[in-house]
Amino acid sequence: MKKKIIIIFIWLLIWQCISWIVGNRILLVGPWETLCALWRLAGTAEFWQSLGWTLLRLVSGILLGTCMGFSLAYLAYRKPPVGDFLRPAVHLIKAVPVMSFVILLLIWGGNRMAAFYVVSLVTFPIAYLNLTSGLSMLDAKLSDMARVFRMSGNKRFRYVELPQLRGSLSAAVALTAGMGFKSGIAAEVIGQALHTIGNEMYRAKIYLETADLFAWTAVVILCSFLTEKALLILIRRISGQKRKG
Repeated sequence: MKKKIIIIFIWLLIWQCISWIVGNRILLVGPWETLCALWRLAGTAEFWQSLGWTLLRLVSGILLGTCMGFSLAYLAYRKPPVGDFLRPAVHLIKAVPVMSFVILLLIWGGNRMAAFYVVSLVTFPIAYLNLTSGLSMLDAKLSDMARVFRMSGNKRFRYVELPQLRGSLSAAVALTAGMGFKSGIAAEVIGQALHTIGNEMYRAKIYLETADLFAWTAVVILCSFLTEKALLILIRRISGQKRKG
């Protein structure tokens, strides 16, 4: 823990030194200016309103896309024809640029819920493909043993398959949390929905408030990190893994 703190402190010091060298607060601000801007913004009602609405839409989208991906991946594993049917659609959704999703959703349904749907579409193939990969590497001998002992489908999933899938689930969650926030904020910036972090970032760009832009960016990074950790804790509890240390 101490080593991580030291490394982070060194990087913050490097960032501050670079901002001093640049010497232009419009081009680059340091961590101290960013912290001051964040403190100032946190004292306003607009900050918490924008943060709340963005978190609601983005976290809901991540949960929906991830749950759909996991559920359909497991269904495809149990029913191979379902997997054959879904494969082209999953790869198509994965390949379509995020901007195309954003623009289409703005045309179809306006800007209020565009971020929610974009995040769901972006996270779905990530969850699906990661779990599909994990399911393909399940130990067949353990599954055969479960059938010999006539374990029910629920018990077989809970005690035989789920522990083996923990790595794939954790990797999927880490990716969906990061990509979910990136794509969601991009959708908010383009869609310009009021009372969102994306809208606040765009306003900071318009008024050349670089410190505010960095402050909002720090908020997004922190929210993404906390969401990822919360989902990982949930997976550990569901799979019965005890946290080390």
